[in-house]
Amino acid sequence: MQFARVIGNIVCTQKDEKINGTKLLLIQPVNIKFEPAGTPLVAIDAVGAGEGELILYASGSSARQTKRTEGTPCDCVIMGIVDLIEKDGRRVFDKSTEKVAG
Repeated sequence: MQFARVIGNIVCTQKDEKINGTKLLLIQPVNIKFEPAGTPLVAIDAVGAGEGELILYASGSSARQTKRTEGTPCDCVIMGIVDLIEKDGRRVFDKSTEKVAG
């Protein structure tokens, strides 16, 4: 699992029937300081994430392990929305305040 931020929505009127009804989002992987790191990715949303949210995603064969993505042509899935992160006994992210501590 890795961290990313949802940066956009993707609409495809024509797609493989195995992913009909899925919500596709554009995500930007982030580093431990929550700064953009790497190339944006297209992910199937399995949890109802929204633009701007910090999420956990899985890629590769692990992306097909959720109930929503099992048996689909999927290489990236959003599998969690981050509410809180604590590191070394200190809160470094809190969704309720959208505060990222450096």
